[in-house]
Amino acid sequence: MKRKRVLMGVVAISGLLVLFFILFFMIGQVTSRSGSGRFAFGDKIAVIEIRGVITQSFGIIEELRQYDEDAGVKAIILRIDSPGGGVGPSQEIYREIQKIRSSQKKKIITSMGSVAASGGYYIASASDFIVANPGTITGSIGVLMEFTNIEELFKKIGIKGVVLKSGEHKDLGSPFREMTPEEKKLIQSVIDNVHQQFIQAVMEGRKLDRSKVEPVADGRIMTGEQAKQLGLVDQLGNLQDAIDTAARMVGIEGKPVVIYPKRKFSLFDLLIEGMTEAVLKALGERGFQFNYRFSLPGGEAKAIR
Repeated sequence: MKRKRVLMGVVAISGLLVLFFILFFMIGQVTSRSGSGRFAFGDKIAVIEIRGVITQSFGIIEELRQYDEDAGVKAIILRIDSPGGGVGPSQEIYREIQKIRSSQKKKIITSMGSVAASGGYYIASASDFIVANPGTITGSIGVLMEFTNIEELFKKIGIKGVVLKSGEHKDLGSPFREMTPEEKKLIQSVIDNVHQQFIQAVMEGRKLDRSKVEPVADGRIMTGEQAKQLGLVDQLGNLQDAIDTAARMVGIEGKPVVIYPKRKFSLFDLLIEGMTEAVLKALGERGFQFNYRFSLPGGEAKAIR
């Protein structure tokens, strides 16, 4: 009888612990989605972070839509600290920002961190107003596609790659052989087309003539101060300056309520994000992905990727 009571007590305690962890998890999910100030009254400004290599867009687009539908949010600040990334995700985020701007319901302001280059600048150019630090690394308006040729290495170790294909260009960029002049010409034509899309996006987003954009659209990087002189940035300042500017633009008097992003602690999400980035990085190194990305030479330890 005594043993039965002990067993029932252990089961009851275990059940309470499970219930506690479930409630704790649910509260964490709610607060992670809400962010600081989410349930505050009055006009609000929401901050969305775009950090690291841009490998996907759905998380950012979900946040943009959420705040677009929130009548209490009068302005959205994109806090960009990214060297860029995939062309597709960058274009998708750019497009969503354009939709919000076209509705004219709220303003979108970009605040640049240490780096907002290539795809990072592509996204920034879609916003109503851009604020950068004087030393922010930005620009890098261009397209990058990298290939690796290991043919000579395979010859040295006695390995020969065999490729069966359905068409002449199906193994384009194969690491097992040298690229032909025709293949280089074909890839260059695609790169040039994607590059023109980048230039066009900056022209439309910044309302600049082609003559102003093309001379600096050669992949060069620049500081925030230089970018302002070229009309690619509107104001020099930090995140708080961007918040103050956003408040003035939408007519918020006094100190605005700011909704800051709150990171979710989800091992599953972290695992999926890590796997996705690793796979896309591997594909990019094999030449299967176009990138609006800026990177420093000198190896993985120094590269901003």
